[in-house]
Formats: sequence, structure tokens, C-alpha cells
Amino acid sequence: MAELYLVRHGQASFGADNYDQLSSLGQQQGQLLGEYFAERDIAFDHILIGTMNRHRQTADAIFQGSTEGASFKEHPGLNEYNFGALFDGLGDEHRELQLQARKGKQDFYKALRQVLLLWMEDRIEGPIPETWSHFQQRVADARNYIQGLKGRILAVSSGGVMAAIAQQTLGAPIEKVISLNLQINNCSFCRYFFNADSFHLATFNSIPYFDRADRLNLITYG
Repeated sequence: MAELYLVRHGQASFGADNYDQLSSLGQQQGQLLGEYFAERDIAFDHILIGTMNRHRQTADAIFQGSTEGASFKEHPGLNEYNFGALFDGLGDEHRELQLQARKGKQDFYKALRQVLLLWMEDRIEGPIPETWSHFQQRVADARNYIQGLKGRILAVSSGGVMAAIAQQTLGAPIEKVISLNLQINNCSFCRYFFNADSFHLATFNSIPYFDRADRLNLITYG
């Protein structure tokens, strides 16, 4: 069977003008994941990334010093949903969620949980880049593309996409995407085995390279 390592990007720049850039810690997280792969002689036949800066920067960090001339193929189905646009599209009756999201990271994620539920229920009134059903379909398209590949694949994506692929693979209720999404660590991986007829989740949200006393401070979520 073929094998997929589906990786979340390293820590991005929460609170900055441009979230879509890795922080210095995010760069370090990617490098440590690359060392993990190199130490175990884990090589990849295909390397996929979304079109976001944080995806490419994470892939660059993973292969820094471990692989020469790694070639990345972009797939837009691996891109995260636009959470900023979802907040902007809220109607007056949900303005308190916009205000809550500005208070700090913990409040932001509490508000995001509610906004994602509104999105799933098609209750965001303003213009948004994509509906929930469109997001689910493009994620399914990305998974189907991967399922057509052979060998060992690395795909660098984001938490929402990783959660949706897990939910689709397990046949879980769509509401589970929210809880799965909000627990995924930066630079964690989900490991899948698949062939043309089946797609199986083996591990979820794995961070073995951080599981030591001197690296616990490197574990982040956003």
C-alpha cells in the first residue's frame, strides 16, 4: 500500500499583519521534523504543498540540509479555509464573536469554534470565499488526487484540511471537524495507508520529535 504523511505547517504569525508567514519557532519545528525523517531514512516519492506561504516555508524547513533539490507540487485543495473572511462575513447578530476574537489567542479560538459551526450550517450572511460544502469538496478532491499516487507521499497543509480529511476518512459527523481542527499541533503529522480502493488513518496529530523534556516548549497549536 502507499503511505501518506500529512503535515500541518509550523507555527505561523498569529496577531501579525500577515498570518501567512512562519514564526522563528515555526521554522525550528519544520527543521526538527526534517531531522526526524532523515534520521529514519524516510524519503518521499511525491511532495505536495498548498499554495500558502506557510506551507512552502514549512516544506523548505523540513528539507533544509536533509534533501538536495526537493521538488514540491502545489495543490490548492490543501489550502486552509479563510478564517478572517468568515469573521468578516458575520451579520450584526454575531458581532460579539468578532469582538471576542480580538481579545487574545484563547478568546479567538473560542470564537472560531462558533464561527465554524455557523459556516457549516450556512448561517454566515455576508460574502465569503467558499461555502462549507465547497471546502469539503476541494478537500475530497485533494485526497482523491493523493489516492491516485504511488509510493510514499508528504503533503504539507493546514489544520482545517487535516481535520476534514480525517473526518471524511472515518465517516465521522461533520461537526467533528471542529474539535479535530482545534487540537492539531503545529508540524504534527497524520499517517495514512491507502490504495486505489481504500484509505486508512494510522496515526493522528503525531509529534514524536517534540516528545522529550527539552522540547516540550516547542509544542504549539496556532
